[in-house]
Amino acid sequence: MTTTEPESAANAGSDAPAACHRAPTTAPAGPHGYTANKDAHLKRLRRIEGQVRGLQRMVDEDEYCIDVLTQVSASTKALQSFALQLLEEHLRHCVADAATKGGEEMDAKVAEATAAIARLLRT
Repeated sequence: MTTTEPESAANAGSDAPAACHRAPTTAPAGPHGYTANKDAHLKRLRRIEGQVRGLQRMVDEDEYCIDVLTQVSASTKALQSFALQLLEEHLRHCVADAATKGGEEMDAKVAEATAAIARLLRT
């Protein structure tokens, strides 16, 4: 094999690109609902990443269990808050745009948003 990526059983011998390299089948190339706030979102995600790295440090330094759990809760809440903001932007931009066009595109965007909300509720 000439690439540095391991070949999974799912795409072994396949000419199809890896899942992470496939273009989305229903999403347009952009701009997306979050594009206007991209810098703020990246800043927020870096802050969340810092919280998770803090968790690694806490475990490495044998911090008290409850203190680690408190930080897990804070990190989880931060990710949930980010997800809700992203969902709101998706609804205001992508779904609203599809609603003005109507038809199958609207139905698909509403179904897609509904599935995303269901996934968020399961977490």
